[in-house]
Amino acid sequence: MQNILCFSHLHWDFVYQRPQHLLTRFAKENRIFYFEEPRSGNTDFYEISLQDGVSIIKTFLDDTGDHRNLRLEKLINKVLEDQNIKIYSCWYYTPMALEYTSHLKPKVIIYDSMDELSAFRFAPPQLLELEEQLFSIADVVFTGGHTLYQAKKNRHHNIHPFPSSIDKHHFKAARYNTVDAEDQIHIPNPRFGFFGVIDERFDIELLREVASKKPEWQFVIIGPVVKIDVNELPRANNIYYLGPKNYSELPYYISHWDIAMVMFAINESTEFISPTKTPEYLAAGLPVISTPIKDVIKPYGELDLVYIADNAESFIAYAEEELKKDSKKEWLTKVDAYLANESWDNTFEKMNQLINNIKSTKGIYV
Repeated sequence: MQNILCFSHLHWDFVYQRPQHLLTRFAKENRIFYFEEPRSGNTDFYEISLQDGVSIIKTFLDDTGDHRNLRLEKLINKVLEDQNIKIYSCWYYTPMALEYTSHLKPKVIIYDSMDELSAFRFAPPQLLELEEQLFSIADVVFTGGHTLYQAKKNRHHNIHPFPSSIDKHHFKAARYNTVDAEDQIHIPNPRFGFFGVIDERFDIELLREVASKKPEWQFVIIGPVVKIDVNELPRANNIYYLGPKNYSELPYYISHWDIAMVMFAINESTEFISPTKTPEYLAAGLPVISTPIKDVIKPYGELDLVYIADNAESFIAYAEEELKKDSKKEWLTKVDAYLANESWDNTFEKMNQLINNIKSTKGIYV
């Protein structure tokens, strides 16, 4: 089996998303070592655990010490020595990892640019410069959506768009589930739901306005709150913040929603996103109202699979239209036809083929 060292800005157990979907599939044919960003500790050390076939590496650094990146290099080298890793590829989710991995000698370098990280709140100032370095050494680049691909396509000779995909069987179970989650069973209908990270991308003001104008509608918000003050979130009797949930639990919640929301603000942090939740909601059989995110408008909005609302008035109008419908059968047929060939398995196969092509060109046995 081949060794792949993955360096990510996301903790593995934070939210189950693109890295987990892809790397658990790559782990069936490779030894995957997933390095999380370092945590603070009393001394420099690392911990390793196996989750879903992936070795999760948690590194800890004594913040009182100097030469942070050099000490992190030493920890990485110790992992390689302890795990007997001599030949490997490197997979990057964050260019920031170049600060402590430039000493490595990988056979193949993969950059999966899932988001425009430089546009996110608290992005390090050196991120863009390091990304340019990563483009210069990467053998292949993937982007998390078509809009991001258009923005970066001229920066690398071997770059490919891979928008958010879906685990259809997982979310399709929501169509048949009859058991409601305990912490939302008391919430009346109609229910409007959102799951995901609640940060600077979340449209706080849209939620506040719609909830105020339609007090008889209930809004269920699932996910961790990060990088924003929790006190900024709108509070009302018809808004329920249920906190983070495990990926396995999501179908139980969304199966009892009436309409799902892709409620993102339109700002620099959302210009290039391709929300994974869009196809997940659709697979669950839920009507979706989204703000005008480019990678939702095209293809979902253009195919009339998702409502696109650019303000509270249009959001309410679309919701009222949807709630009056007697049948979703024709729409679900369209949804299932569109999602028929969409899966993380297919995305994995295409990515794996591109990586194997590089190995073949370099004379690396696959």
